[in-house]
Amino acid sequence: MTQIGVLVGNPRPASRTLQAALALREALAAALGVPVDGPVVDAATLAPQVFTEPDAVKAALEALGRAEVLVVASPTYKAAYTGLLKAVLDQAPSGWLRGKVVVPLQIAASDRHALAVEVHLRPVLTELGALVPQALFLNEASLPAHVTDFALDSDVLKALVR
Repeated sequence: MTQIGVLVGNPRPASRTLQAALALREALAAALGVPVDGPVVDAATLAPQVFTEPDAVKAALEALGRAEVLVVASPTYKAAYTGLLKAVLDQAPSGWLRGKVVVPLQIAASDRHALAVEVHLRPVLTELGALVPQALFLNEASLPAHVTDFALDSDVLKALVR
């Protein structure tokens, strides 16, 4: 069975970035005709351990590495992905994503950052061996204001999964 894993680099736990990544995973599962299944790692929960407990990060990366497809999502900070996501990915072994299909998703407050996912996030994922058929950008204006109200409108999901 195809597993679709999710790695979110937002430093805020249970963020709208996480919810968007989970919605994208659901849309990908529907498009692939597979059940929604696979590991979910919200890096915010790992943040206190990133530099002090490498085994916790290693275990999270190992779990994600078992998925055939991976969604890697981050908000845009200083025109790039977050330092937290970078700190987690820096602990991944060489070739960690070899042969995996990875869909990067980057969210920003302005369309001026639309290329950040292509310029910054896609290259680090391909360096780790990922096959990246499409990098996705989402303006945060298309997200609900509160996590509890989360639902991406069908037009947004159609734009994400073509």
